[in-house]
Amino acid sequence: MGNGWKRRLAAGALAMGISAMGLMNAAAAESGFLIDVRTPQEFDRGHLLGSINIDYQEIIAKIGEVTADRNAKIELYCRSGRRSGIAEKSLKEAGYQNAVNIGGFEALRQTRAATQ
Repeated sequence: MGNGWKRRLAAGALAMGISAMGLMNAAAAESGFLIDVRTPQEFDRGHLLGSINIDYQEIIAKIGEVTADRNAKIELYCRSGRRSGIAEKSLKEAGYQNAVNIGGFEALRQTRAATQ
């Protein structure tokens, strides 16, 4: 999926006369943000639908591309829950108090829609 989602989102938003960030924030206002903190290679092999890929080691540097709202609901997952736990701790230390580790991909794909 890579960064293509940003270009597609921006193009659609501009066609509607709003910013990509505004569109993302409006869409996430109700349900929050779903972030897969695995590597891009793992993400490409399968991920939860609607998730955004940000490697856990880059979560603080890149979370601002997704939301600047420190009160936003942010759900994090990885393969087992370990990396998403690290990302949750980092986000909370940065002031994102509604970040939550929802666990591992294999367990989550049993109850949520996923690719592959």
